[in-house]
Amino acid sequence: MNNKENISRDEIAEAMQSEFGFNRKLCLDIVNDIVDIIIAGLQSDKKVKIHNFGTFKLNNKSSRIGRNPKTKEEFNISSRNVITFKASKILLKYMNDKNSF
Repeated sequence: MNNKENISRDEIAEAMQSEFGFNRKLCLDIVNDIVDIIIAGLQSDKKVKIHNFGTFKLNNKSSRIGRNPKTKEEFNISSRNVITFKASKILLKYMNDKNSF
């Protein structure tokens, strides 16, 4: 994979294709299915844990008063759902191991 900030589903599928030799359509279907499973899990259970990778969690942020720093004008920030990700200890250890790269 290339060295940039974002990676697309297509790029993940291409990496799978080159690694495993499956056809591109199958790899893209697998990537899309994984993303759909994570989304469905968040909607139903509000938490998706992937062993040795990390945990996605759906949290609700309450509404609050915000302020424009330039004009000091106050406004209401509505309540909303946010998704957080906490990496597993194994993933963190791998990312912090200087010999792994």
